[in-house]
Amino acid sequence: MVKRYTSLAYKAADDMIFGKSVYPVKAELGLEVGAGYVTGEVNYAPRPEAGVSKEKLVSEYRRLTTDIMARAVQVGFPGIVLETEHVEQMTNNPDWGGEVAHVQKTIMEEYHEEYGIKTALRHTPGDVRENRDLLALIGDKYDVTMESFEAVAEAGADFLSIETMGGKEILDYAILRNDIPGLVYAIGCLGSIDMTMIWSDIRKIADKTGRIAAGDTDCSQANTAMFIAGGLLDKNLAHTIAIIARAISAPRTLAGYEAGAQGPGKDCGYENTIVKAITGCPISQEGKTSTCAHSDVMGNLVMQCCDLWSNESVEYHGEFGGTSVQCWSESLNYDAAMLNVATETGNAKMLRDILVLSDKYRDPQGYVLAYDNAYKVAESIAKDGDNLYLRAKNAAITCCDILNGAEKLTMSKFELGALADAKAALDAMTDEEDTFMSESMEKYKAEVPVFRPEDNYKF
Repeated sequence: MVKRYTSLAYKAADDMIFGKSVYPVKAELGLEVGAGYVTGEVNYAPRPEAGVSKEKLVSEYRRLTTDIMARAVQVGFPGIVLETEHVEQMTNNPDWGGEVAHVQKTIMEEYHEEYGIKTALRHTPGDVRENRDLLALIGDKYDVTMESFEAVAEAGADFLSIETMGGKEILDYAILRNDIPGLVYAIGCLGSIDMTMIWSDIRKIADKTGRIAAGDTDCSQANTAMFIAGGLLDKNLAHTIAIIARAISAPRTLAGYEAGAQGPGKDCGYENTIVKAITGCPISQEGKTSTCAHSDVMGNLVMQCCDLWSNESVEYHGEFGGTSVQCWSESLNYDAAMLNVATETGNAKMLRDILVLSDKYRDPQGYVLAYDNAYKVAESIAKDGDNLYLRAKNAAITCCDILNGAEKLTMSKFELGALADAKAALDAMTDEEDTFMSESMEKYKAEVPVFRPEDNYKF
């Protein structure tokens, strides 16, 4: 049963901190998330040549899993989480993903039994619901995706996640045109509709197999905006537009929890601090330790409320210090150790604020995602939490208001102009959900040939 959030889990923004959540989750091999400590979550990808056969792929994951566990024990870390984001072969062939999960969990169990290390396995099947140039969110590809979840859950994956694509066909059109109503429709409405559908079914699989329906991320849309926006010298997309897209992504990611997700949320969901404020569920985050995969402008700040600390993804290969997964997992867990000592010594909030202030005034994105401002966005979402359209619109308006009221944040004329245009567009939007939905469907069916709403969304 879907239950929309209309209130926040925290009474004040200052109550939010790394390593602690209102509703911790516990994995099979002793590891808890959000129960008072932070753990590193290492994410990895096999080399392309390993994907030519099931046998080679399983062998690759066997080696990298052993490498990660051996390094964690060798250096003396108390816990480690492994995330396996599927290459497409593993999801399209559910038995491939299932065999990989079984091999990984077996190795992890052996290390847990021999050395006492607490550990957990997350599997993230790919969203393969597409045919050539068209999304195919409902149909045969949906069934294959669910079969993949069942296979990895039965094989031992503790946490089940995915990075869904609902609304992506409109986002790609809207983001190139600075179309703010299009972002609200794509991310906040279509994305939430798809999330509600798929996470209801993922939760059923989790319950049936005794696993945890973890969480999603708006990687396909808000991260697309962030990457197009790029760094401080780039002008392909205003950073103010990118953070508006991110704010809109929070109620979309929230929809997964409303349909049954329990956390930990996915690492690349930079919107997760907003979501944690509403749900109280634990989250994973990535930042400065994800430079192996991409750059961002808030690499310290996003540690502020994390319960797992991730590297996004790294290809498995050799480095001077060992294999890539060993090097990055070690860095992650040293960061986690620092956060945990801050908690143990009563300095957690001081460290949190240092992390935030090191990035908060660098860019509009970090400014809005700082926990005090993220909490304000969360409040605006919960205010109309039972209305998918209004809560997405509220998040976007609050984001604009936060930026317009920023005193120490310096923004260029380019950024200020984009912000003013976005706010004007939002102010011109209706407050009626039915009106917005019907007008948007008519508009984008006419303008976006690949938009097939009747085939992809359960309105």
